[in-house]
Amino acid sequence: MVSLTTAKHQIVEIDGVRCSLVESGINAERMTFLRDLLTLNKLEAKVREDAPAEGTNTVTYTIAVTDILFNPVYSIYERVLLRADGKVVTPAYWRQEAGDTTGEYWNYGKLEEADPYE
Repeated sequence: MVSLTTAKHQIVEIDGVRCSLVESGINAERMTFLRDLLTLNKLEAKVREDAPAEGTNTVTYTIAVTDILFNPVYSIYERVLLRADGKVVTPAYWRQEAGDTTGEYWNYGKLEEADPYE
């Protein structure tokens, strides 16, 4: 799985096409969320069902885009991806975290402090 903490760019081949890896080892719900988000942003998403791990029935997926220059970390922090409502995709939204995911990523999860000068 590719996370937002490393900007390492990985290339994978899906259906004979070289693609930039977005995430791997994800469930169907996460795959659908990312595929729809990437398609909304005019990126061609390719999905591959991963081979199940030994001794398990869990189905996981790998998702990638055909634009080999695409890097999800850069795209999110440079604020170039948009949501369906027109707002910018934030790291919290990308990770599908609960709560308000529309604010600036450096303020996410911080408690609002009272202004000491008021």
